[in-house]
Amino acid sequence: MKRSNLLVRSPPPSRHPNCRRYSSSGDTPLRPKCLASLVRRSTAETIPKILRSRPATDFTPSLASETLKLLWNDSQKSLLLFESLVATHPTSLSLASFNLAIDVAARSRQFSAVTSMICRMRSMGINPTLRTFSIVMERYVLAGKPERAIKVFTFMHEYGCPQDLHAFNTLLDVLCKAKRVEMAWDRVFKVFARRFAADRVSYNIIANGWCLVKRVGKALEILKVMLRKGIEPSSSTYNVVLKGFFRAGQVEEGWKFFLEMKKRKCGVDIVSYTTVVHGLGVAGEVGRAQKVFDEMAKVGILPSVATYNALIQVLCKKDSVKNAISVFNEMRRKGYTPNVTTYNLLIRGLCHAGHRDRAMEYMESMKKEDCDDNTQDDGDGSRPNVQTYNLLIRYFCDAGEIERAMSSFEEMNRGDYCLPNLDTYNILISSMFVRKRSEDLIVAGKLLVEMVERGFRPRRFAFNRVLNGLLLTGNQGFAQEILRMQSKFSHLPRQFKL
Repeated sequence: MKRSNLLVRSPPPSRHPNCRRYSSSGDTPLRPKCLASLVRRSTAETIPKILRSRPATDFTPSLASETLKLLWNDSQKSLLLFESLVATHPTSLSLASFNLAIDVAARSRQFSAVTSMICRMRSMGINPTLRTFSIVMERYVLAGKPERAIKVFTFMHEYGCPQDLHAFNTLLDVLCKAKRVEMAWDRVFKVFARRFAADRVSYNIIANGWCLVKRVGKALEILKVMLRKGIEPSSSTYNVVLKGFFRAGQVEEGWKFFLEMKKRKCGVDIVSYTTVVHGLGVAGEVGRAQKVFDEMAKVGILPSVATYNALIQVLCKKDSVKNAISVFNEMRRKGYTPNVTTYNLLIRGLCHAGHRDRAMEYMESMKKEDCDDNTQDDGDGSRPNVQTYNLLIRYFCDAGEIERAMSSFEEMNRGDYCLPNLDTYNILISSMFVRKRSEDLIVAGKLLVEMVERGFRPRRFAFNRVLNGLLLTGNQGFAQEILRMQSKFSHLPRQFKL
């Protein structure tokens, strides 16, 4: 394999058609993709100089927030841009920009920096909102510190954000989605439910939390508690339980619950049908899933894109990708616009069936549709996202097509659509050990360095594997260089076994 030039710290200019050539001299209006590309090719010393060289009128709140969003998977450059904007064009920073920067810092576990950002935004006359604190709470939970999330909730009012029912429900949701439902129930709901007058949404969140850990019986108990307290369950409540049955593999119980919902007229809607189509199909009941899908039109409920996606996923997994493509073509004929999830499902199905070239054709279709719909620079639509690229990279690596995987990675690194995330790096690093070649392990080391510099925390196993691989192939100098990164990056694990 030729020595990769994919890991150069200064990526090539963006080739996206929406990004015209520009310079830092101010002769061409900046757009988010162009500014992001410029920032990624610059250093901590040059970014502020470049920003000062542009007219202040260039730096709108929209430009700042959209550029930070594009740099979200490169925490170092994202935070450098944020700090540079604070120093050069502070009026361009809005609540959205602060929330993005706080999310990036919290993801990198720089929680002291998060506190400083919240204080700074208040000093600039921008009040943190519930969205701001929900980001911090979620990041604490994902970092394995749910008790800190609860603490954030208890003192957020000191920063001008009221503790109310909406905030209470937000904390419950953050904990339950992270499968911390017991903590949500015992340490939040039971303590604060009366104070904040827990409502239907509160109970729905808890019921969903139990379903996420496959304890549908507890969710049914929540349903009974609601009825005892005079809180009428909504269609969302019943849909939560319905999905819980299928998620837990209790297919027949889910089917009976669905029939009972129809019999009692408990608000059966498009979500109910989509849940049943997906649940039956994943269980291998493709024929029944198709019948439920066909039944929708007869009862006056039109399928949504999500319903089509559910059927396409089922066909790809349990039937044939050929039939999934037929459904995809049918939805287009009927006027539905496939979204990125639709394409990702088809690409996964085609790759799994060994049709990687055909999958690439659908990827190119996504790019073409994004170019045709260029009225909104930040519109998501059907443009390829990080999951799209990761799917292709994973299947290329599994098939031993490392060069094609690295080519897709290079395309990501240009930043036309998205930047690599933690999964991207983990997939590629693992693939570098397949051929047991010294040059591949050097590439693995470079990937490790790059991911760390972008603020991602490698798993200890991956870190040790790369270090040991480099040592075994005679690259002790590079291994020592990687170990020295510990003193520079505080988010790295501190103990390694060589």
